[in-house]
Amino acid sequence: MIPIATEEESSIRNNPASRERFASRLGFIFISAGCAIGLGNVWRFPYITGEYGGAAFVLLYLVFLVILGLPVMVMEFAVGRASQKSSALAFDTLQPSKRWHWFSWWGYIGCFVLMMFYTTVGGWMLSYIFRIGSGEFNNASADAVGAAFTSSLGDPIVQVGWMLASVIIGFIVCSFGLQKGVERITKVMMGALLAILIVLVIRAVTLPGAQAGLEFYLIPDFSHLFAGSTPQEQWGTFGDAVYAAMGQAFFTLSLGISAMEVFGSYIGKERSLTGEALRICGLDTFVAIMAGLIIFPACFAFGVNPGQGPSLVFVTLPSIFNQMPLGQLWGALFFVFMSFAALSTIIAVFENLISFAMDKWNWSRKQAVWRTALMVTVLSVPCALGFNVWSGVTIPAIGDIQSIEDFIVSNNLLPLGSLLYVVFCVTRGGWGWKGFLAEADAGEGVRFPAWARGWISFGIPALIIVILVMGYAPKIAIWAGLS
Repeated sequence: MIPIATEEESSIRNNPASRERFASRLGFIFISAGCAIGLGNVWRFPYITGEYGGAAFVLLYLVFLVILGLPVMVMEFAVGRASQKSSALAFDTLQPSKRWHWFSWWGYIGCFVLMMFYTTVGGWMLSYIFRIGSGEFNNASADAVGAAFTSSLGDPIVQVGWMLASVIIGFIVCSFGLQKGVERITKVMMGALLAILIVLVIRAVTLPGAQAGLEFYLIPDFSHLFAGSTPQEQWGTFGDAVYAAMGQAFFTLSLGISAMEVFGSYIGKERSLTGEALRICGLDTFVAIMAGLIIFPACFAFGVNPGQGPSLVFVTLPSIFNQMPLGQLWGALFFVFMSFAALSTIIAVFENLISFAMDKWNWSRKQAVWRTALMVTVLSVPCALGFNVWSGVTIPAIGDIQSIEDFIVSNNLLPLGSLLYVVFCVTRGGWGWKGFLAEADAGEGVRFPAWARGWISFGIPALIIVILVMGYAPKIAIWAGLS
């Protein structure tokens, strides 16, 4: 039975002045960063960087993180802090005409769809702690590790079991409340994550032959962004890299589905939101860069291609750890780090869903926890079964159930939601530029660049449209060929 914290929840929900708060500024930074720091950093970022040539792609990604990701993060925080509500009521509070009422559901649905596949992948991370720690992969070749991973995907009991483990852990933490559960546990996990990260980086960069990996990762070679034998192929490679960098800027920060908005509603006005967003983006980027400092030196030290896609973490790295002295220890530590990164996001998004339910339907935290837990569990089952029982459920040009759910979030809800946040914060039909800027600049710290209004109003929407078009163009071509 899940333990439930008892607090004066009714007064908190009905009185904004009594709304739950973080116990410390560090709690806000760690939890917001924990929402951002997830599989996008420690799984997706390294293999995408490997695919697109290393350091040159990292620079491209950092540019889009600043010009796309950071402004939208400030907007989500501003909507939350100004309204003192989750996305359930925030837009109605700031725009009483209720023309934005429908957008409250965007984030709620988006967070559910994200968790529909994220809980399964989080379960993979948890399982690998025990699989590597128990010595299952000792002396196994990359082919043997790959076969073992494929075998586990084909077992519905294993897949559902580890998915349930990630769901149960997340909701147990949230059941204790914001301060006693979410904030307290996330602080511990983030502290442990950073400590393990540093230990693993030291081990990786001191491996014989690691220098080549460091050069690949830290010294830009822009020819990698224009790979190809003809100008058409070269510009095609560059376009793919730009699209990947822009998409990663949204995915890594979980922007557009109000995952960050709720944490703005839990803080006061002592600090400017731009300064806080810079710190969170900085911590998020630090973890992503450090993850690369583990993976690329290790890959080059053992002659492994780092651009192998999603299998890099679950197949390639375990075989690399097998070749290291004390590899079983380093492998288990690596997946503890990966699990903490995944769970920090799961807990943060669960809190978002719980807060929405409490605001929208006036539920107690106890009611919100068990009802939301039930819904997340049921909705997560298709992904867990999508590799075995329902493996035949696919969409051409997209893939299996997990790929479909990922496509809905990454290619649709995140960029479109970010676009709508921009429209809400800069137009008169929404909250408006003056209201947003006043909230963003309240408190001490870095001010939001008012001179950037033109870029925010036209530049960001234009790039988001490019992301949407580039994401759909190859799929439409395939669908047209099938018709």
